[in-house]
Amino acid sequence: MQYIDLEPFEKFLLSKGLVDEKYIQHYTRWVLRFLRSGFDLKQLASRDLLQSYSDQLARDDSVADWQLRQAMKAVELYFNVFQREREITNEGDLPRPETEDGGAPPAMGKALAQMKELLKLRHYSPRTEQAYVDWVRRYFRYTMMHSLEWTRPETVRAYLSYLAIKRNVAASTQNQAFNSILFLFRETIKIDIPDIRAVRAKRGPKLPVVFSMEEVQHVLAEIDGIAGLMLKLTYGSGLRVSETVRLRVQDLDFKNETLFVRSGKGDKDRATVLPGKLVEALQHHLERIKELHASDRSKGFGLVWLPGALARKYPNAPGEWKWQYVFPAEKLSVDPESGQTRRHHMSEQVLQRAIKNATRKAGVHKHATVHTLRHSFATHLLMQGVNIREVQELLGHKSVDTTMIYTHVVRTLGDKAKSPLDLL
Repeated sequence: MQYIDLEPFEKFLLSKGLVDEKYIQHYTRWVLRFLRSGFDLKQLASRDLLQSYSDQLARDDSVADWQLRQAMKAVELYFNVFQREREITNEGDLPRPETEDGGAPPAMGKALAQMKELLKLRHYSPRTEQAYVDWVRRYFRYTMMHSLEWTRPETVRAYLSYLAIKRNVAASTQNQAFNSILFLFRETIKIDIPDIRAVRAKRGPKLPVVFSMEEVQHVLAEIDGIAGLMLKLTYGSGLRVSETVRLRVQDLDFKNETLFVRSGKGDKDRATVLPGKLVEALQHHLERIKELHASDRSKGFGLVWLPGALARKYPNAPGEWKWQYVFPAEKLSVDPESGQTRRHHMSEQVLQRAIKNATRKAGVHKHATVHTLRHSFATHLLMQGVNIREVQELLGHKSVDTTMIYTHVVRTLGDKAKSPLDLL
């Protein structure tokens, strides 16, 4: 195997103070793994290298979510900061002035830093924060490549049109890019953007993929173990995959058969149903997890991550049983932000892979993901005659208009019109 010398990269990180010294070896290993991953940089010149590497790591069950973020940051530092000769991105070669943040001029770097801080203060989810920051970086690179003033509304209009025409992105992708840039302008640098009349990516009305009740039964029958329990709970309570993996012990109310979702999408709490069929299985599962937690505590670990300032407000909470994850990871790992060794929650990729394999084994030929179970939960409730407002609350939708999409699916799965051919 060819030797790759990353010592200059290590010295660069240390001299610039970009990474804490005790984590530099981890960053170097991620870059080495990337360089040995088989990507042809010339062939990928028109693609997003980070996304390609991210997709590869996401398929590895041993890589936790925080490790995935650390790997992405390492590769980005390597290409966008350390490698100054050229920047391989889907926008092409860009100028590389001496700056802290990926080649962006000081004004851009300052605005991006302020935006990151504001996103954290507003309690945006880590995924939303990362998506917004990535889109703003892409916008900055576009303006640098075309020598445009990034604070002008017409530049925003040109970039959004570029995404629709040249990149042929989906409408939802363009909207996310626009919302990211809008947050930068209105919330961060306090510049109001008038109505942007850019070329918009078109998206017709789409219906969600939904399992029939029989298909749900067949698919879930193909999954056993903890993954099976998690997916049954996802369907039975109408959870998002991120909500399932982040459940804590105190979120399960067995007596009232209620499940609480804390800081869900939009940083909102809600209560939903806890399937009675799963109560006994969940209780047995928690008995095993409690033994695992006690073992971790005896070894000096067992402190779970808490959001916001909860760890400071309740200093004993990280070690308490009620705050532990219902579905913890199999292995302990080092939190890159705090440096503490913890047991993170199970990776979402475990469930995504399980549902993919289960649909194949069950002979269900639909483009299904874990989120399909949530769609099915809503649709099957409406088919039972549950009020749409109640379904809205169980799902945590902000507007009933979002929930209304399932009424169209109900008409498809329920009593539908017969084809004239069947009446001949």
